[in-house]
Parts: sequence; C-alpha cells; structure tokens
Amino acid sequence: MTIKSLGNPFDADSSLTHTKGCECAACQAELKTLHMDDKARQGALERHADSLSVSSHTPAASSAVMNQEDMMDRAIESAIVRGVFGHNDQSRRNFIKMVGGGTLAAALATILPMDKIKAAVKESGGPLEKTKLNVGFVPITCATPIIMAQPMGFYAKHGLDVDVIKTAGWAVARDKSLNGEYDASHMLTPMPLAMTMGAGSVATPYLMPAVENINGQAIVLHNKHKDKRDPKQWKGFKFGVPFDYSMHNFLLRYYVAEHGIDPDQDIQIRVVPPPEMVANLRAGNLDGYLSPDPFNQRAVYEKVGFIHILTKDIWEGHPCCAFACSQKFATEMPNTYAALFKSIVDATHFSAKHENRDEIAKAISPKNYLNQPEIVVKQVLTGRYVDGLEQKVHDVPDRIDFDPFPWHSMAVWILTQMKRWGYVEGDIDYNGIAEKVYVASETGKVMRDLGYEPPSKTYENYTIMGKTFDYTKPEEYIQSFDIKRV
Repeated sequence: MTIKSLGNPFDADSSLTHTKGCECAACQAELKTLHMDDKARQGALERHADSLSVSSHTPAASSAVMNQEDMMDRAIESAIVRGVFGHNDQSRRNFIKMVGGGTLAAALATILPMDKIKAAVKESGGPLEKTKLNVGFVPITCATPIIMAQPMGFYAKHGLDVDVIKTAGWAVARDKSLNGEYDASHMLTPMPLAMTMGAGSVATPYLMPAVENINGQAIVLHNKHKDKRDPKQWKGFKFGVPFDYSMHNFLLRYYVAEHGIDPDQDIQIRVVPPPEMVANLRAGNLDGYLSPDPFNQRAVYEKVGFIHILTKDIWEGHPCCAFACSQKFATEMPNTYAALFKSIVDATHFSAKHENRDEIAKAISPKNYLNQPEIVVKQVLTGRYVDGLEQKVHDVPDRIDFDPFPWHSMAVWILTQMKRWGYVEGDIDYNGIAEKVYVASETGKVMRDLGYEPPSKTYENYTIMGKTFDYTKPEEYIQSFDIKRV
C-alpha cells in the first residue's frame, strides 16, 4: 500500500490519480520513501498517517487520525470505488458532487459486503479457509460476547458468517464439539483442561484462547431457607451446579468446605442444566444452586429464591466461561481460527464497557438467544438488581465483567481443585497443561493487534476467602485444606 492510495474516495475534492511530477503532499511524502527499506518505509507511513483525514462516510472513519488498519481500509475502499468508475477519477468526482459521498458509500454497502471484503484482504495469513461456522452456546449471560457478536456484527466485521447455536447444557456442548458439529464453542473454563487430560471424556487436545467472563455467578437458596444464612445449617441440602467440570462446582465446594461442610458427605451436589435450575428450585428438587446468570436473577424475578452471595464475594475476579476450540480446528484452519479469535476478543472488550450493557441486554434477551425478560438480563449486566431479601436496589457494576485474558495461574488453580476433589489423580504438570491449553501469548498478540493492552505476565497469586493461593506451590496448596479427597 502506498500513501497515494489514502485519498478519500468519497470526497469530490480528493484526487485518486497522481501524475508524474505531482506536488500534492501525498506524492511528495511517497517520493521520500521510494529508496527506504521496508522498516523505514513503514515508519514513514505511520508518521504521515496523522496528517491524513478519514472519510466520515465509511466504516474506516472512526477517528480523525489514521492507524494502520484505517489506512488499509482506505486503500481497499479506494480500489473498489476506482473500479466502479472504470478508473475514471473525473467521473467519480462529478458523481459525488451530484449525489454526495454518503450516498455513494450507502449505495455500495447495499451491494457489496464491505466488511467481509476488508477482512479477507487484511488477513495476513491469506484467505479464510472457511467462512460459514457453527459456534455453540449455553443460554447464559456468561456467553454474552459469543452471542452478541452475531446480532451486533462482530463476526461479520472479521469476514465470518457464524451461526450461534443454542445448546441445552455443557455435556451436549462438549460432545458436539468433540464430534465436529461445532467449529468452536462457549465452554466453562475447566472444560478444555479436562478434555485435554481425558477427564470425563476421551482425551482430545483443546485450546482456550479467551476467557469470556469473570465473576457473574451466585449462590441462590429457596425462599423457605431465608432463616438459614449460615452454611453450617446446610447439612442435608441438595444443590445444583451446571457441570462437574465447572467453576460453579469448584466454587461451591470451596465455599462450603471453608465453613466446615464436606461437599461429598454433608450435602448433595447434582448436575442440572442452567435453564432447568429455577424449575427445580420451585419444585423443591433443589434447596439451592450455584448457577450462572440470568438464572440467579430469574429466581428472584419469579419469587422462588433469593441471592445468598455473589461469587465475586468468594473470589473477586474469578474466571467462569470461555471460548474454546479443538487444536485440530486451529491447526487446519489457521486464518479462520484467527478471524474467529479476533471477533471474540473484540466483542469481549465491547461487552466490558458499561455504557454498552443496555444495548447488549436488548440484543441477547430474545427467544433465539437467552429467551429471558430483558429486565432480568439488564439487572445482571448493569449490576443494578434486587436480591430477594432486602427492599432496595443493589448497585454492583462488576457483578459480571468481561476480560478475555486467560491467565495461566487461573488454570493452575482449577487443576488444584480438580485434584483436591478427585476428578484427576496422580502427578500433574500444572504449568505445562496450563500453558498448553490457555494460549495466553496468542491472546496477548490479538489484543495488541486490536488496540488493547494485555497483561505483562501470565501468572499471579490470588486471595480466595482470605486464603492465599501461591501458583508456584500447587501441591502444598492442596494439602493445606482440611477437607479434601486426596
């Protein structure tokens, strides 16, 4: 791409043709780059970018200063417009003077998939191997970025046509991913680790390039237990969790064990698909559950349960759900994988901004997605909610949040809990498995490419209910608990 290509193709006063000896600023700048090496030439392009205005008529026009992606967008737009007018620049300029640049841009958008064309051209590894994808999701607010990326255009932005498919529960999501019905899927953060290790399924290498949400869960109890707020009173209770290999299961176990309750001896823990949680609570089949939203808030809305505690108050910033795919998919379709990965990271950062939450709630509440009252979803996403106990509105902005970075230390903590409760046995290469499945370096690169700043490290310690988790001493951490199966 040359600086000359950056003329605004929707501006009648901007020339897209430059003859020998042209003294315009663009040509003079380019003349200085002719004998530079590639690195120096790129530097010159970037230094000149801040003097180039961006069209207010096109998707590339997001700021008054061009970044590298804007420059590429402009070059692609210019090539398309020149082609439409048979490379007759005077015809282009005359037409825009008559109808306006915005009209031309709108007309082209109705007949050409501009976003897909740009995405395909910019894909550094070459064309997408596959553009039509199936991505599974379980209908919960943790899946917000995966879901809203479809109606809000984040997949299309990166050249993909994605069918997001509602899935009944996590066993179904796992099996459809393993048999290839889903190209990728919304999963729980422990699932790719378990699938890679062969815990609960045939061992199949999986990658988790992005966490979907942090926080966003709660322990709900039936209204009849409003007088039993001390977990020591819960002996004999029946609890629901959405899957064995879930943060819900591990956080519930951790919470009750810290209160002296053995989760395998003193209470029952049953796997219940999230959409069935409220019905089972109402029927008396469950005394409570640790579930993803919106089913915690839905229990309050239905007046059958109350929120005992948010999981952020157990572990502030804990991971929950994730975007994952097989290593086979990522290897065989690297360009498609990269485009899907970018879509998810982009959508996750959009979801993290509170000013977007009302719009997102409206987009994901309908029947084909969450099938929930918009007010319920909105209470979860905005953090302004009622808990079924107090006659007041709580304001907890980070009740659920969204951060794509897959910390290796999070994976190590999950692995310690899998071993603590007997889901895996023997020696575990904690760091090796964490770094194989949670591809943090790839996530960091994609974040930087999209203009986001990733963390400078991939491991950190956590404090969970007052107890420190040191990621360098996983076995000591397991042995420090009085209640465990190991």
